[in-house]
Amino acid sequence: MPGAAPAQGMIQFNVLSGKKAGATCVARRFPLRLGRSAGSDLQFDDDGVWERHLSLDFDAVEGIVLNLQPGALATVNGQPAQRAVLRNGDTIEMGGLKIRFWLGPTRQASLRFREWLTWLGIAAVSLAQIALVYWLLP
Repeated sequence: MPGAAPAQGMIQFNVLSGKKAGATCVARRFPLRLGRSAGSDLQFDDDGVWERHLSLDFDAVEGIVLNLQPGALATVNGQPAQRAVLRNGDTIEMGGLKIRFWLGPTRQASLRFREWLTWLGIAAVSLAQIALVYWLLP
């Protein structure tokens, strides 16, 4: 469904150039607004970055979609874009800012309890089979 966040994981941006070069910004919910204004989810005050420069939305069919505000300029992998579906490793440039879109690491849920229950079930079935064999022997 449009507007919903991905089930697991997170999106991160590695700032490649600009005033925050070297920083990593993390996004955990959508829509995500990037720009100069204090109301932006990720705020950058580099030259050429507008108050509300672009937004990122999650679409269940397409994935993460970049949408520029009317009149704003940006490139994705060096190609001008008003709307683009982002892929892992894409580079976004807006004004003097260059950032890399990246899928962050996901956390593996602990399966220890389920594994323990599985082994317990296997042991119970094995013991039941042994008991049945002794019961059926004359």
